[in-house]
Amino acid sequence: MAIELNGKTYETDEEGYLADLSQWDEEVANHMASEDDCELGDEHWEVINFLREYYEEYQIAPAVRILTKAIGKKMGKDKGNSKYLYSLFPYGPAKQACKYGGLPKPTGCV
Repeated sequence: MAIELNGKTYETDEEGYLADLSQWDEEVANHMASEDDCELGDEHWEVINFLREYYEEYQIAPAVRILTKAIGKKMGKDKGNSKYLYSLFPYGPAKQACKYGGLPKPTGCV
């Protein structure tokens, strides 16, 4: 599978995650989000950028429980909770945000 965008081809797996993480950019993220009828705002980018930093540091995409705790630690309780994260990423905060962020599917996600 692949995404065609501005004359470039981005290979993806069967679930739409980028095969080559180095190909990611914000344009790809916005395209993936639009495919899900989602428009990425500042709050979305805050979570996506957090996940990209987390991945860079730990070389793993966290499952939702770990993500929620880590965001709570860095951004406060009002953002570090499932209700807030699911309001931004209704298909699963860890899975959906990792996908838009060009990261692999989080560990522990089915």
